[in-house]
Amino acid sequence: AAFLHNVSDALASVGVIIAGTLILLYGWYWTDTVLTLMIAGYVLWQGFSMLPKTIHLLMEGAPEGVSVADIINVMEQVNDVEGVHHVHVWEIAEHTIALEAHVVIKKASLPGIERVKTDLKRVLHEQFKISHSTLEMELDGSVCLDTKQTDNHCSEA
Repeated sequence: AAFLHNVSDALASVGVIIAGTLILLYGWYWTDTVLTLMIAGYVLWQGFSMLPKTIHLLMEGAPEGVSVADIINVMEQVNDVEGVHHVHVWEIAEHTIALEAHVVIKKASLPGIERVKTDLKRVLHEQFKISHSTLEMELDGSVCLDTKQTDNHCSEA
């Protein structure tokens, strides 16, 4: 949108020069109107073509080409991860993907939990370009409060 704004400003400047020159040389006053309508048409066309992507971002839609099933599969391959559920993925901005998920882990020590979390964030960033992730860690066999089920049965994605 910022680029479109700069392009329309540049086109308007060029249009003023062209229309002014044609009016001074030939008295063609209509060129100002024609160039203005052409620039306005270009801006409208570009604006409407950007509208679907803008709405998608504002509605925090899932990024194109990202599969939640693939993300869960990769996350479950990390050491000490027993399962992953309640996965939500969305775009915050054009190049910023966010994720939140519940992660069932084996280890109960704080250093073990931090290592698993760090490994997960690294894998998510490297493989899916997820730059913002919120991970809720749960111990294997504990009750998932969002579903009132034990984690080894909690598979909602």
